[in-house]
Amino acid sequence: MKQEMITYLSTIKNDIFNLSKYLYENPESSFNEHKAYNYIVEILKKNHFSVTDHYLKIPTAFMAQYGKGHPKICFFCEYDALENSGHLVGHNLISAASIAAGLALSKVINKTGGSVIILGCPGEFIGSAKITMAKQGTFNDIDAALMIHPDIYTAESGTSNAVLPLKITYTGKDELSYRKVSGYSSLDACIFTFNALTLLSKGFEEGCSIDGVIVQGGSSPHMMPSKTESKFYIRTPKMAQAECIERTIKELVKTTSSLMDISSDVCLYEMPYDELITNRTLSRLFSHNLKESGIIDVDKPKDTASGLSIGTISHIIPCIHPYINIVDDSNIKYSSNEFAAATISDLAQDRIMKAAQALAQTGFDLITNENLLKEARLELCKDV
Repeated sequence: MKQEMITYLSTIKNDIFNLSKYLYENPESSFNEHKAYNYIVEILKKNHFSVTDHYLKIPTAFMAQYGKGHPKICFFCEYDALENSGHLVGHNLISAASIAAGLALSKVINKTGGSVIILGCPGEFIGSAKITMAKQGTFNDIDAALMIHPDIYTAESGTSNAVLPLKITYTGKDELSYRKVSGYSSLDACIFTFNALTLLSKGFEEGCSIDGVIVQGGSSPHMMPSKTESKFYIRTPKMAQAECIERTIKELVKTTSSLMDISSDVCLYEMPYDELITNRTLSRLFSHNLKESGIIDVDKPKDTASGLSIGTISHIIPCIHPYINIVDDSNIKYSSNEFAAATISDLAQDRIMKAAQALAQTGFDLITNENLLKEARLELCKDV
């Protein structure tokens, strides 16, 4: 049956290339991916997937299923692009690989039993629909989730940082700057907070950091702003560390507000991402299948300082997020215009089809070997 999937993949190579090329030529910002949504959903419906449109009332999200019952193996489609920049990180290829893998596995699922799930996950750059899906219980009825990410080298799935996005707002009074002779402004409180956090960060655990920016703080030196807003990303190896830093920030803001007689508010402005827990059983299976597909050179697990939405899901079900090299020019940098252009190269298409084969075969292994899925679940229980 694995050979059936391989043969099928060879027949849809052009269709998958057309998908990645269409997404590349029609980049859409987070939660505005209407063209991508329509294109992908049409492919799935033509291939007899049962599609839930606008899944969880998110206009550009979908859930597609083929087959019945468990095991249920999930592949993720991501298709948003950086606004005004295009597919600098290759989300068009994530969708291409997941669609190819899902279609291939669907061609044998009637013989093996189980189900193929493909989730359309918009908004990866600003909060990700995956997090909403996790909070709404989508993954409580799914057994494992797989995806690949294009990169400048091939590596096993590693870890990611937990990310907790906080917004701090200070509110005072409007006042002409030349008339101000006493008291503090909202901008004073904001600047004090930035300086204090710089000092406090020296006491954070290794690997923990805060990046912040003032998003509202006045438009003219003639007026002291009545309101300032600053946004921060707390990045830590574990979410528990981020939550500890969040409590410290809230205490700092509360104290600053009291000292300066300025109103304050601290809140989340995006959904937080838990750190990625790579399932080693799935990673071992995928790496074996990737080598069988023809991609031999696979580096050790890649850890990233950025947040990954799949991190939250990896605390619920076994997950992997390996990386696939799509370039042969060492001068090309990840997340560059040159990298984006490389996503529609012949080399990228060849690598992505091989990765899709490995994804489909890994899903097949999990469906047909109950012990592998049990091993993956037991491992997750121990890790979490």
